[in-house]
Amino acid sequence: MADARPRLLLSAFLMNTSSHILGGQWRHPEAQQHRFHELPLWTDLARQLEDAKFDAMFFADVVGLYGNHEGGWASLVRKGMQVPAHDPLVLCSALAAVTREIGLAMTSSVIQSDPFQLARQLSTLDHLSGGRAAWNIVTSVLENSHRNFGADGLAAHDDRYDWADEYVEAAYKLWEGSWADDAVLADKASGIYADPAKVHKIHHRGARYSIEGPHLAIPSPQRTPFLFQAGSSTRGRRFAAANAEATFLFAPHTDYVRKQAAAVRALEAEAGRTPGDVKIFAGLSFVVGSTEAEVRRKEAEYDEYLDLHAIIAHIGGGIGVDLGGLPLDTPLGEVATEGARGVLEAAIASVPGGKPTIGDLARYRAKAQQIAGTPEQIVDELQRWQDAGIDGVNVMNQILPGSYTDFIEGVLPELRRRGLAQTEYRPGTLREKVFGRGPLLEDSHPAARFRGAFGQYAAAATERPPAAAGAGYRL
Repeated sequence: MADARPRLLLSAFLMNTSSHILGGQWRHPEAQQHRFHELPLWTDLARQLEDAKFDAMFFADVVGLYGNHEGGWASLVRKGMQVPAHDPLVLCSALAAVTREIGLAMTSSVIQSDPFQLARQLSTLDHLSGGRAAWNIVTSVLENSHRNFGADGLAAHDDRYDWADEYVEAAYKLWEGSWADDAVLADKASGIYADPAKVHKIHHRGARYSIEGPHLAIPSPQRTPFLFQAGSSTRGRRFAAANAEATFLFAPHTDYVRKQAAAVRALEAEAGRTPGDVKIFAGLSFVVGSTEAEVRRKEAEYDEYLDLHAIIAHIGGGIGVDLGGLPLDTPLGEVATEGARGVLEAAIASVPGGKPTIGDLARYRAKAQQIAGTPEQIVDELQRWQDAGIDGVNVMNQILPGSYTDFIEGVLPELRRRGLAQTEYRPGTLREKVFGRGPLLEDSHPAARFRGAFGQYAAAATERPPAAAGAGYRL
């Protein structure tokens, strides 16, 4: 008999690049991620994940280099360490055409696109996908990313979240407040496409943005796309609790998850939302075998291709320090940064005694979030993670598509046997599939306050009265 548990949400953690989290694995003989620039790799994977009833494909992204490693950035290029990296929004648009149910989540930083532009793009994707678009909101921890968009360097940590606060507010105004639900008539007989009384400018004026509006996209099935956020600092968690519908943790162990989940739930209440409005995902990788001997063999094979120096470069870039120039036994507590403070906190929490080194950090990223075992052993462990507070798993990969094939063929049947994975999709948008409620954000979400808020700026208010009959015009 299946346990009386909620199902686990499942997303595939991906990136439009050759080397994502587990550096070096693109060299594995069976790996295909070196073909990331070829559309068939992704369309085949999308169909495979949708057939398996995954909830979403979650695409990470960066818009700059991971700083310096070993004194410069040559090693990043040599290792293919998230350079090159292609655009996930363009890819998601292509995947919308070959799928019907799976969510399409893409990352876009507040630094890389004006809110007006991103809002229009995501509304378009939500239309083309039938309501399956999701946005992972990030503030960019990479100094090179900020320099690519006109800044002199990395803004202070909390300043970036102040920026994000205004960014999402402007986007919410466009998505939720610019067009009334019944504004579009498309009435061929009368010749009226939309009712001018129900389309509004927003006249946003803030510290960073001045946006007049109106939103140029008509309301999409979800209006505001499904919202992810992955910040793990105190400020990041507060932002997620107020805005996100799902938050993503790099969690080294279940005790850390338990603490973070409790913090998210408390902050949800503080933000006026209902506990459970933010789904908590943990990023985990898997080594699946039918026997323990097969598991050990496969794990050793993956370890052979794992590049710990690429992992150190990845994390060092995220915290703004060239860790390649430091001894591996350097304590992390001696590293100061304006970058990803949450990553440091997670790393320090991952090692008994609380004094991890840089070498511990590389092992933490590679192994602490890996579950190796038979399907039964893996699902037993996933139940422990669920008991600690996760709602879903962002399934990381060693190789494409093999890691997902192993999970789908090995782990998924056992998850379903225990009632922990869906066998069919719920109808409707991504939000409806995940929450089992309507397609729009709940009324307690901060975006909801902009519904009907701009009536004074309706197009109809600018209309001149018709000229008197026979008055004609003067030159």
